[in-house]
Amino acid sequence: MNAILAIALKDLKLLARDKSGFFWVLLFPLLIALFFGSVFAGGESRAPMPIAVVDQDGSAFSHSMADELAKSEALHVHDMPLDSARTAVRQGRLTAYVLFPKGSGQSLGFGSANDSSSIELGLDPSRRAEAGYLKGLVTQALFSSLMGSFTMEAPGREAIRERIASIESDTTIAATRRGDLATFYRNLDQMMGSLDRVQRAAPDSAARRNAGPRIRTRDMTAEAAEPRSAFEVTFPSAVMWALIGVCMSFAISIVHERLTGTLLRLRLAPISRTQVLLGKALAAFLAAMGSTGLLLTFASLVLGVRITNPAALLAALAASAFCFVGIMMVISTLGRTHQAVSGAGWAILLVMSMTGGGMIPLIAMPSWMVTLSHLSLVKWGVLAVEGAIWRGFSWSEMALPLGILVAVGALGLAIGARRLERAQS
Repeated sequence: MNAILAIALKDLKLLARDKSGFFWVLLFPLLIALFFGSVFAGGESRAPMPIAVVDQDGSAFSHSMADELAKSEALHVHDMPLDSARTAVRQGRLTAYVLFPKGSGQSLGFGSANDSSSIELGLDPSRRAEAGYLKGLVTQALFSSLMGSFTMEAPGREAIRERIASIESDTTIAATRRGDLATFYRNLDQMMGSLDRVQRAAPDSAARRNAGPRIRTRDMTAEAAEPRSAFEVTFPSAVMWALIGVCMSFAISIVHERLTGTLLRLRLAPISRTQVLLGKALAAFLAAMGSTGLLLTFASLVLGVRITNPAALLAALAASAFCFVGIMMVISTLGRTHQAVSGAGWAILLVMSMTGGGMIPLIAMPSWMVTLSHLSLVKWGVLAVEGAIWRGFSWSEMALPLGILVAVGALGLAIGARRLERAQS
């Protein structure tokens, strides 16, 4: 019994002396608890959904709708022309756009779903979970806009009729203008009566649910693309997890070779330290490209993922692999034992995945975390691969994510090589 206690105490002392290992065992779980607590601490801190409002109708209805959407605390509204809005959604900078085309003011959003004047909702296909939520906000804005002036009860409709009579008797208004205004209010009176009858006859039925505005949904993929497979949306995340696996495997292998003396023996060989490090970096890079290449082949042949821009996809995979090689070199120097490096590496990469939207949807993140997501290399890797597969990025649009990935990879290689040199010295 004494021997067992002695061994246990010895291992506990070794853990306490290993500051890196002790941090990941005790302090890091506490930080994770605080992290998730701040993420899910109440719906009020959720980041507003960035959308664009495109007003092609220019009517009182569309202006009122835009104002109502801008008032919503759940939305961050930008006024944009249609082309700019579609580009921003396709590039992932906005969640969606809401288009009020010409003629939408005449139907007040209650036209046919296939009507060219109905409200159009353009969505980022990777954010379909937010579609229903956004439709609900648009519907709420519509009824808030209408009910701000009218109700479906008799007093409200009587006010509409009084307004019609006032317009027709007002000789200060041009005859053409009087006719247009009177027609508008008559149509509104008929619509309110129709809504009243529908809701009274079937207050809880599908007829009432269908009485809301007609909203056309459009996925913002490449213009020439047909509807895409869901696997084309999930594949970029799978690529990032493959790179994370390669990164950790090689980081731990470097620690093992350092502890067993393999790196020391390589230094004694007639090759330079730079050649040793570049050899390891090349091996990790080739493993990363091989892993993602096999994953791509499987996705293409079995899951139906189409490669519309092979050159851009190859560049995205190469830049992502190079970036994670640099991260691997840095992680391999964050401890002196397998446990310390493994704990540090997985902690860094998992947090990077969480903040990059790989584990927590962006819509569930508070505003500070959405801002923090720009620092996640997982986010930029996913964006680069998506841009080459279904977002239809041009080379100028690919330049930003590719540049960030390559720059971080080069910086990681330089820092990792320097730290490894000091550790060996």
